[in-house]
This record gives sequence, C-alpha cells and structure tokens, in this order.
Amino acid sequence: MIERNHLEVLRAVEAGGSLTAAAERLHLTQSALSHSIRKLEQQLGTPLWLREGRQLQLTQAGKYLLALANRLLPQFEHAELQIDQFARGQAGTLRIGMECHPCYQWLLKVVGPYLGHWPTVDVDVKQKFQFGGIGALFGHDIDLLVTPDPLHRPGLVFEPVFDYEQVLVVHSGHRLAHNDWISAQDLESETLITYPVAVERLDVYTHLLLPANIRPARHKTIETTDIMLQMVAAGRGVAALPRWLVQEYQQRMSIVPVQLGETGIGKQIFLGCRERDRNVDYLSAFLKLATEVRWQGIAPGVLSGVVLTN
Repeated sequence: MIERNHLEVLRAVEAGGSLTAAAERLHLTQSALSHSIRKLEQQLGTPLWLREGRQLQLTQAGKYLLALANRLLPQFEHAELQIDQFARGQAGTLRIGMECHPCYQWLLKVVGPYLGHWPTVDVDVKQKFQFGGIGALFGHDIDLLVTPDPLHRPGLVFEPVFDYEQVLVVHSGHRLAHNDWISAQDLESETLITYPVAVERLDVYTHLLLPANIRPARHKTIETTDIMLQMVAAGRGVAALPRWLVQEYQQRMSIVPVQLGETGIGKQIFLGCRERDRNVDYLSAFLKLATEVRWQGIAPGVLSGVVLTN
C-alpha cells in the first residue's frame, strides 16, 4: 500500500539527489530511509531507483510515483494548513445572513476592513432563507444573522451592534417635509413604498399604522434601496427607512427624513450567532469590528426623544 510517507521519500530523494541528503531533509537516518525504500519496492514488486555510480536514477515506476507525489503532497500540505487554521479559528468562510434590507451599506463598511485584517477568511452574504434567518442559523446555512428583530432561542446569542431611528423619507417639497413628526392619519392618502417584507415585520405598520387601524392609500414594494429612494425623490411615494441611511443619500437626492410618531420609532441592529461559535476567532473579530463601525450622526445607545424597543 502506498502511503504518504512513501511519496515524501520520493520527493526528498529527487530534491536532494542522494539518500544522505534525503535523510537529512526527512530527519531520518540513512539506514532507516534505505530500509523504507526497500520495503516499498518489495511491496510494489518493482524497483523505483537504479543506482548509477553515486547517483540514483528513477525507474519508470519511480517517475510515475514522483509525479503523483508532486501532485498530491502540496494538496495534503494545504489541507493541513487549512485545518490548522480552522482549529485556531483563523480561516474559513464567514456566511452572513441579512434580515435587514437597508443594512448592506453599513455591512460594506465592516466587510472592507475585516477582509484586510483576515486575509484567510472569505465572506459570503445570503438574503433568502428557506426557513428564515433563525432556521438558517440552526441549520448551519449561515454563521451570523443581521437583524433588527432578534428571536431569542436556546443555543443562539444576539449582540446589539448599533441603535437607529426609523423615519419617514419624503421628497423635500412634499407637504409633510416640514412636519415635526408624522401621524398615522398623515399616511392615509400616501403611496407607501417598502421592501418586500411581510406587513407584520414592517415597523411603520406595527408601530404606527396598525395600532391606529389605518392603511395607506397604496402600498408598493421595491427590493432595492436605490430605486426606492429614486421613487421618493421623484415624488412617487414615501418610504420608512433608518435615519442614517436617509442622511447618506440626502447628500445627492432631494429627500428629507421626518420623525415617525410623536415619540419616534427606535430600533437596534443585532448580530446573531450560534452560542458555541461565539469564541471562534474570526467570527468574534467580526462582531467586535461591527460594534466599532458607526454611521456619522449615530451615537451608540442614544437617540434623542426616541424610546428604544427590541
């Protein structure tokens, strides 16, 4: 049976040019190395080298096994390096699930520096889950879940990343643009644009519209943030989005944020993971970095006039 150490002997002899040099490379005595070669040749039933003076020349069988060694040994060595890095929490693929549509811009601010610090870790972002974000965590489809609505379950932990305020974004010339705050009644005649998310998961509905038993004149769904805000800027509707996101786009669009409700709607972004994975180095490093990346104007844990809800 051909074993890995046999392939290493072949490569060492070829690289060193002699049994003495090969024995030094492999930290073996020359007699032990010679015994290993003879035993292998006996098992295979054919010689691997022919001696010509002081030189060893590979036979046809020896050349075949050397080619095999040069092909397989680097793969073994790479696999061992990867496994060792896995064991030390220093390599792998960090799979991030998103339950927060507008959080991609924030995530990019985290992923960039993270990849710089962890060159042996890849990042993959998933948005659609067969059984939802919590199911994806339990099913090991993702390693981290970005969500504003954590569902605490045994075996999972959720870390708050930053606080934000959910606001109504309107065109700068809109009739509501200069209001101090928006009531549910103010939206009765409006086209409300949201992400394609169930109504019971939309804060503008759960915190404002449904308690007042009011619906907007029209509810339109759009998947991408850019198109949504282009529609708002064109006066085609209004949308409920995080204030930090509106401020980012406000620099290049004619849009303004207005507080939702008399006390505002305060939210938090959470990162959830499996409890047993919490101490994996590259995962915990992402959690730490995520808490340090803030948007301008966001103060951790503080929103003026806003009551935070989980």
